[in-house]
Amino acid sequence: MTTLAPGMPAPDFSLVSDTGETVSLTGCQGRKLVLYFYPKAGTSGCTVEAHDFNRLKSAFDSAGTTVVGISPDPAKALAKFRAKEGLTFPLAGDEEHGMLEAYGVWAEKSMYGKKYMGVERTTVLIDAAGKIAQVWPKVKVAGHAEEVLAAAKAL
Repeated sequence: MTTLAPGMPAPDFSLVSDTGETVSLTGCQGRKLVLYFYPKAGTSGCTVEAHDFNRLKSAFDSAGTTVVGISPDPAKALAKFRAKEGLTFPLAGDEEHGMLEAYGVWAEKSMYGKKYMGVERTTVLIDAAGKIAQVWPKVKVAGHAEEVLAAAKAL
C-alpha cells in the first residue's frame, strides 16, 4: 500500500468523470486540487460528504482550488448521483482501482466480521505544483470539508 506524505509528487492519474470529460493531475496543474476518496455514491456518509464539499465550492474556487470526488463507481452511477444531489463539482470513477491503489486508499476493510477490499475514506490536498500538501486518512465526515478548505486557503 502506498503511503503519501507532504512534499511527495502526487501520483499522476487520468480518469473519466461523470460528464464524460477527462480529469487528470496534469489538467489541474497551476491550481490546487482536493481529491476526496469515498466508498460508494449514494450511501449516507458519502452523500453528506458530497453536500459538505458542494456547499463550500465557491469558497474553494476563491482559494484557487479544484475539488474532485473519486470512488470505484462507474461513470453512469456517478452521473446519476451528481444529478440527484445537485452537485456542482466533478466526480470520477476508478473501476479498475489503479488510481485508488496509487493513492493508497484501496484497502482491506472489515464489516460485521467480513473482510473485503474497498475505499478507505481519505482526502488529499495537492498544491499548484503537483506535490502532496496534506493527507487526511480515515476521514470522519463531520466538519471535514471545512478543515480541508482552511488548509487550501493556507497554501
